[in-house]
Amino acid sequence: MSLRHFITTTLRPAVYHGHGKRPPFFEGWYFKLVDAARGQAWAVIPGIYVGEMPAQTHAFIQVLNGNRNVVEYHRFPPEAFAASNRQFDVRIGDNHFTTNTLILNLPNLQGRLTFTGTIPWPVTLPSPGVMGWYGWVPVMECYHGVVSMDHRIDGRLVHDGHIIDFSGGRGYIEKDWGRHFPRTWVWLQANHFPTPGTSLMASVARIPWIGRAFPGFIIGLWHQGVLHRFTTYTGGVLEAVNVADAEVQVVVRNRRHRLTITARRSAGATLLGPTPQGMAPFVTEMLGAAVRVVLTDLDGQVLFAEESENAGMEVEGDTSLLQP
Repeated sequence: MSLRHFITTTLRPAVYHGHGKRPPFFEGWYFKLVDAARGQAWAVIPGIYVGEMPAQTHAFIQVLNGNRNVVEYHRFPPEAFAASNRQFDVRIGDNHFTTNTLILNLPNLQGRLTFTGTIPWPVTLPSPGVMGWYGWVPVMECYHGVVSMDHRIDGRLVHDGHIIDFSGGRGYIEKDWGRHFPRTWVWLQANHFPTPGTSLMASVARIPWIGRAFPGFIIGLWHQGVLHRFTTYTGGVLEAVNVADAEVQVVVRNRRHRLTITARRSAGATLLGPTPQGMAPFVTEMLGAAVRVVLTDLDGQVLFAEESENAGMEVEGDTSLLQP
């Protein structure tokens, strides 16, 4: 991979990064879909896994029905995968994925959805997306990108002959790429707060770094047109990670604010995720969690306090390694 290609793709985190990568390598995009009545919650995850053994290499589309907590994994030959390195434009067989469009032609799920008012995580030269300056480090085990914090959905899907109308619903798009997932992490996403246009993305993970490891975090609260960032790379402080059977709490602060996130678990289903040996079922994904967010200044004055249902949630691995 040329230096020019590395720079171009780093500054375009939504695009496919796998051209010229050595195996093992994976890349996947995560579309969260909730209808206007909040009665239908789905996740669609297109991607590709490139293994050290040719038999491991394949494209895929995972579909999570959050109502029934059922996962369907559709496997495709690698040649069915096509992606632009100039913009987010991915095709897997007759299925098509962009920032603004999702088209599915799967055996039991078909339809077209469009997304308007997308809100990407800002990209600058010193901070190319949600990874910050870590996005420029070429040896991270896993990279993360936020394609849209929140947007409107229009269109319909047909599942086993039943029409699901997503028009007027809300969506979220993110992605991951690299060698494999972290050893342990907590991930939360919510954009169904009482105040419209509010969205939360939070990830705390064990990050290998120069022979050691540390609990790194990237958290963004989009509210009233402002992105409140709490991240390791901007000097944020992880104050607490409390993981219990029914509830998870994360407390962070930056130079001006403190953010307390309390999430109640729901039933979930097991997604396949990347490992050095291939794609394996080990990621428990919940789409019915409830997340309460409290934003205060450092003196304790409450600036925002609301709860979102239909939240996405993952808690994986030995989370004691995430303690600050």
